[in-house]
Amino acid sequence: MATATNVEATAVNTIEWLAAPGTTIVVPVYQRQYRWDIGACERLLSDVRAVAGEDDAHRHFIGSILSAQDASERDLILIDGQQRITTLMLLVAALHHAVRDHDEVMASELERVLVRADDASRTKLRPHHAWAELYETVVLDRRGDADRESRFDDNYAFFRSQVHADEAPRIWRGLKKLEHVSITLEPQANAQQIFESLNSTGEPLRDHELIHNYILMGLTHAEQLNVEERFWLPIERHTGETIGAFWRHYLVMRTGREVAANGEHGVYSAFRHSFPRVDVAHLEADAEIWRHFAEIYGILLNPSRERDAVIRRQLEFVNTFGRAAYPLVMSAYSDHSRGLIERDELIETLEWVQAMYLRRAIVNLPTERLIARLCRARTAGRDALMRAFARITPSDERVSAVLKYGELPHAAYVLARLEDVEDAAELDLEHIVPAAPGDTWSGDGTRIWSELSEDEQNSHRALAPTLGNLTLLEQRFAEGVFGASFPDKQRDAYARSSIAATRALAEANGWGTAAITQRTVRLTADLVRIWARPELPEIDDDGLTPILDAVRRRGWPAGWDREFSYVEYRGEHWDVRDVKYLFNRVFRRAWTDDRAAALSYSARRGGPIYDEMAWKGQWDELDGSHFLYMGWDSNYMMSAVQGVLEESGIAAEVFVKYSYIGDVM
Repeated sequence: MATATNVEATAVNTIEWLAAPGTTIVVPVYQRQYRWDIGACERLLSDVRAVAGEDDAHRHFIGSILSAQDASERDLILIDGQQRITTLMLLVAALHHAVRDHDEVMASELERVLVRADDASRTKLRPHHAWAELYETVVLDRRGDADRESRFDDNYAFFRSQVHADEAPRIWRGLKKLEHVSITLEPQANAQQIFESLNSTGEPLRDHELIHNYILMGLTHAEQLNVEERFWLPIERHTGETIGAFWRHYLVMRTGREVAANGEHGVYSAFRHSFPRVDVAHLEADAEIWRHFAEIYGILLNPSRERDAVIRRQLEFVNTFGRAAYPLVMSAYSDHSRGLIERDELIETLEWVQAMYLRRAIVNLPTERLIARLCRARTAGRDALMRAFARITPSDERVSAVLKYGELPHAAYVLARLEDVEDAAELDLEHIVPAAPGDTWSGDGTRIWSELSEDEQNSHRALAPTLGNLTLLEQRFAEGVFGASFPDKQRDAYARSSIAATRALAEANGWGTAAITQRTVRLTADLVRIWARPELPEIDDDGLTPILDAVRRRGWPAGWDREFSYVEYRGEHWDVRDVKYLFNRVFRRAWTDDRAAALSYSARRGGPIYDEMAWKGQWDELDGSHFLYMGWDSNYMMSAVQGVLEESGIAAEVFVKYSYIGDVM
């Protein structure tokens, strides 16, 4: 019979395990904070009460506890089970404090679980050093009159409110019926792999928590403390609650590939692929870089930290469109901060980002899955990045045509830049013709709204949200002329505004559809100049997606056979509708054009090209001695298409055009 040599697993009584004189449990640096809530405590207490009421043969299983001996072999390093063990200790502490004054025997038994045999002033569970003192003051009842909030305090208070002295024997009986599987790792065991496979109970770890564990788990305790203090804590300070987004954006920047934000820990998987080695020598060099980009990320989140006023304002502008562009912005900002590019090139990149997002929003094109390709292009230099922007930024003509009758997106941001307003926070977006005019509203002081024909009213309503009908106005003036006629607005608000473009409206001779159209044409000329598209002959790409940014889907979702409208392969137009056909055609083409690359990729990945049809399934013959296996799933096929095209060096020349079906899948 085979035996496991790196892992020892034993079913044990939990309280006896905790109370053993030699048991001291250390929560390592890489563990996340304690965060079980009252609901989890309530469930645990309910389970304890339930098993307490059963006969002596009944036990309650609380799962697996994963630990490893530290180098000194005196402490157990708790790898998985922190939340359960900490909560149990809080319950035991509450029980101990409830009975210590009148039941010395039970109090003594409980105390053996809580504190070390050689030093009653130290708890047997030693949490992360950042909050160890907080935990100990709760468990050892040393809080005093401290007015504070923590999960330790909250959960302990819940247990104290629920566990009274008269019920203590029953609760203690239930606690002594808890069991778990104690898994102890030998030094040769892969702690991270075992931890990931076991972490299916309790609250799942998030990607950044898995990354934290991954980079620290293989280090000594001293090394963990060093890396935590020098690198991880600064990363947390700079990124705050957005630390998960930071890692995703950093990996998009680093790899030039889209990284899934949800699903099966896509960010963590991408991190492990990018950093397969995390020994101290590699880790410190990489961590310096991570900390550098985390600091930049903090500036992007809060541009007020940027000293250069022009760059600060540009970063504020970019934030109008959310954080999706951060991978590209981080890359450019880092190069500028290290003296690799001039200030003007950074500002130019930030302007291109804004122009691309605004123009696509105006013409109603999607803005997802664009930044990875721009990050890839940037690695080839400024000219390559400019061409990539030009390809996905709609033309002046397309933007101008839509603005005549289309609603203006990001209107306050656009008008602030058009009207050169430094701070629009105290200004309102003013519709010169109200979005819903009242019956007495008038554009010329002569004809009121109710006297206009239905066609005239419809024309006004259609143009109300367009660029020519919008301006910025101080809030105090806007409140006073809400719904007022145009002549009244001119007199009471526009003429008194500090904004030159708004003040100029006071000179207009009435306001109607012709005036709106004329103003739209004039402001549109300014808009396409300020949000300029790179002056290159690149064509607007009609929503083509580079093959490296194509979505990898699991399984075969409904509509998979109509996912694409077509594929553009190095200038050729392929009538390819699904990934299975694309897979077959790309590999057959690779077999013809670059056989060495196809064989190299397949050898490294263990397929999909084989010397024989070695098992039953769907195969396609490439030649008499090589066969393409066609039985893979959609995710594998798209990954293989991307991989072999990268191997051939032609991935940048292949695009897919998603169909409507593909867009909504």
